[in-house]
Amino acid sequence: MLTRRELFMAPLASALAHAAPRQWRLGINTYCLRFMRWNDRQLFDYCIKEQLDSIFLQDSLDPGVMDPKHWAEVRAWAKDAQLHLETGGSALLPKNPDALPQAKLMLRRHIERAKAMGATMVRTLLASDRYNMPAGPVEKHVETAVTMLKEVRSIVMDAGLKVGIENHKDIQAWRTRQLIEAAGTDFVGSYLDTGNPVFVAEDPLTTVEELGPVALTFHLRDSVIYNHPDGIAVQWVPLGEGTIDFKALVARAAEVMKPNVYIHCKPITARPPVVIPVYDDEFWSKWFPGARSRDLARFESLARRGRPWNKPHLMADLPELREQNMEGLKIQQMTHMKQSLAYCKKDLNLGLRWKG
Repeated sequence: MLTRRELFMAPLASALAHAAPRQWRLGINTYCLRFMRWNDRQLFDYCIKEQLDSIFLQDSLDPGVMDPKHWAEVRAWAKDAQLHLETGGSALLPKNPDALPQAKLMLRRHIERAKAMGATMVRTLLASDRYNMPAGPVEKHVETAVTMLKEVRSIVMDAGLKVGIENHKDIQAWRTRQLIEAAGTDFVGSYLDTGNPVFVAEDPLTTVEELGPVALTFHLRDSVIYNHPDGIAVQWVPLGEGTIDFKALVARAAEVMKPNVYIHCKPITARPPVVIPVYDDEFWSKWFPGARSRDLARFESLARRGRPWNKPHLMADLPELREQNMEGLKIQQMTHMKQSLAYCKKDLNLGLRWKG
C-alpha cells in the first residue's frame, strides 16, 4: 500500500518521467574559425548559413573590434539575423603585477563593448594557463580576481550583463566555483568549457556538475585522454572523436543548468598531445593545493578508456610553420568545424533553427 507521501508525489514523478527532453539552442564560438581570418560580418554570415541560434564572438580579428561604431553594427546584425549574441575579453590577471591597472581598464572596456553590442554576458578568465599567473599562491590570485570583479559590479549590473568566468587551464572547477560565489552570483557566473578541464586533470563531467548550476554559457570541445608513461596525455580533437561521452555530459547539463543557457560548438584542433604529470607531487602542491582525490580518480578512469588520436593532422604550434601551412590549416579547421557541427546537430540533437 502506498503512503500518503507516495500518493502525493506519484503524479509529479510521472510527469517528470515523461517530460520532453530539453531543447538546447546552438551556436558556435568564433575562435574556432580564426585561421579563416574572417571579419565579424563573415562570421555572422556563416552562422546564418548554418541556421544557428547564437554566435559567441571571441577574440575577434575584425579591424573594428574596439571601435564603438562597429559595436553598433554588430548589434544591428544580431537583431536582423535574430542571433543571440555573447562576447567578452581576455584574462583578468596579467603575468606582471605592474600591468594590473591596464588589466582593470581592459575589463571595463570589454564590459562597455558587450553592452553596446547587445550581448547578454562578457567573458573573462583568471589566466590563460597556470604558467601565466603572477608569482605567488593561487589563493592570492583568486582574491585579486574577486576584488577586480567587485570593483565593476555596479557597472556590469547597470549594463544588464553578467560576467562569465571561463574555466581555463589555470584552476580546477571547485575553485572557480569559489571565485564566482565570492564575487557574487548576482552578476558573475560560469563560462563552462568542456575542453579546458583535461589540462587541470579534471573529467569534464566533474566540471559540469560543479559549475553547471552557475553556468551562463556552455561550450563543447572534445578531447582524447589516455595513459602515458609520464602521466596522462590529452589532446583536443573534433567533436565526437574523443574520449568524452557527450550524450551523458549534455544530459547531465540539462539537469543542472538553467533553461536560458545556450550551447556553443567549440572545436579547437591543430595542437599536439600534452602530458599532464598527475603522478608528480609538485604538480599538485604548486598548482592545485586542496585538489580532491575523487576528482583525480574520475580523471584516471577516463584515461583508462581513452586512446591516442592517430588521424592525419596538421599542427599549428610553430609560428614559422603555421604560415607555410596556412591554406591547409584553413581547410582542416573548416572541415573540423563542419564535422563538429554535424555531430552537435545530428548526434546530440542540439539547436532549434536548423530543424525548421
